[in-house]
Amino acid sequence: MKTKLLLTAFLGLVASGAFAAAPANKPVSSVEVIFVSPEKFTDAKEDAMDSERGRDALLGQLKEHLVASAAKYLAAGQRLEIKVTDVDLAGDFEPWRGPNFSDIRIVKDIYPPRINLEFRLLGVDGKVVNEGKRQLRDLGYLLTVALPTSDPLRYDKEVLSDWLRQEFKRPS
Repeated sequence: MKTKLLLTAFLGLVASGAFAAAPANKPVSSVEVIFVSPEKFTDAKEDAMDSERGRDALLGQLKEHLVASAAKYLAAGQRLEIKVTDVDLAGDFEPWRGPNFSDIRIVKDIYPPRINLEFRLLGVDGKVVNEGKRQLRDLGYLLTVALPTSDPLRYDKEVLSDWLRQEFKRPS
């Protein structure tokens, strides 16, 4: 009996268009992020011992943030291509402090976040609307309220968010 009720409810939702796909005639914005030679990045590691798996996990989080945040600034049909050429995460490891410090990223003002990137913004017609190279820095990052405070990449993500806010205007 329950199965029959669930099936009826599901079919009703399908018939009402609740699961309808987006209209095919409205182009969707997209953001593409590529990390160029991440093994050569200044500092994209989760501990003092650099591992490919740890680096990929951290860069994956930065990529997710960029894709989600940048999409807010694009008009329908626009495409943004971002090539990240270097990353130096906020803070650094100080293993000379003792055996337990090789896994702890020390955040001080002498270790600001730095991200170098190239970008191209393409219009609906595929033509370049804006492009350039940027060296993102935030020397006063410790004075920034970066949330959530539990996110170890909050300062790095905030640098990217600031760039997006300044570089691109919200679509009207």
